[in-house]
Amino acid sequence: MQQAVRVAVFGFGGLGKGMARLIPHRPDFKLVAVADSQGFAFNANGLSLTESYELSQPLHSDSDSIISLLKAHAGEIDAVFMALPNLPVEFFADTVKRIVAETGFKGVFVDALKRTEAVERLFDLHDELREQGILYVTGAGATPGFLTTVAAVAAHSFVEVLDVNIHFGVGIANWEAYKATVREDFIHLEGFDAKRVACMSDEEISEELSVRNGLLKLVDMEHADDVILELAGVCPRDRVRVGGLVDTRNAKKPVNTTVTVTGRTMSGAVGSHQFVVSDEATMVDNVCGPALGFMLRAAEMHQRGFYGLITSADIMPRFASRVPGAQAQPLQAEMALSV
Repeated sequence: MQQAVRVAVFGFGGLGKGMARLIPHRPDFKLVAVADSQGFAFNANGLSLTESYELSQPLHSDSDSIISLLKAHAGEIDAVFMALPNLPVEFFADTVKRIVAETGFKGVFVDALKRTEAVERLFDLHDELREQGILYVTGAGATPGFLTTVAAVAAHSFVEVLDVNIHFGVGIANWEAYKATVREDFIHLEGFDAKRVACMSDEEISEELSVRNGLLKLVDMEHADDVILELAGVCPRDRVRVGGLVDTRNAKKPVNTTVTVTGRTMSGAVGSHQFVVSDEATMVDNVCGPALGFMLRAAEMHQRGFYGLITSADIMPRFASRVPGAQAQPLQAEMALSV
């Protein structure tokens, strides 16, 4: 692409702010807008970090700031990074549906959604997105996203994938900087669910973290890596396991982040590939960096007339054998221009 992709960031918590800090280091992109529940800021020439953080004293204020921003500036934004919370689980898809119905935006969306159910709700919007002229890439952060696509490529060494194990370590110096992310992680703890977590105050979250010494041990999470790898034909979703350890009091990762893909070769041997993520790469690095990579590819595809909803794994080499029962999204199946 010859001109910088004009980016809006929706949701200005930890990941949203991280994306705003990263974009100035990437010359292919220009941050022009940010929005969250506090309001929105827009500058066609590019927002400075100072202007971005002024959302706490909004340049424009509206209870529907995202809709207001796109109604006013849809033609001046090429792509959106969706860093919105998905509590309740339907919030994300409902927001996208409103954007399609109420604004004239015709560009690219990239999200860092984690929960399987939240991603599956977006699949129902494929036709509406295509008709609107939007290309939406879901599951394009770290996991799902970066680590999912590592697994998708590693799978090609095998004729059958027996197990995919994504195990992450996350260090956060101050959990309050990533409130939405930590709340989503609580859903996966024994004795908690989305309804209970949604009703908890920040003080109650903090008290629970104190009981756990700031550590969240997450096992067999409902993570969209499973449905994305299934749709990509890599393996059935029940062969995908995601978990990890989150330290909400220290920036240093408590454990390495790894992706292990175990499979059977054409000779019948069983082996594993393992990919280890650098401990120096933070959660923001591993979510926002890959998200921009997926965004740039999607912007190029959008210019060629590709519209609808795809996953991060659809921009990777396709696995050669289909998983029984897996149904590819229409854009995956056709791979034809939708002009």
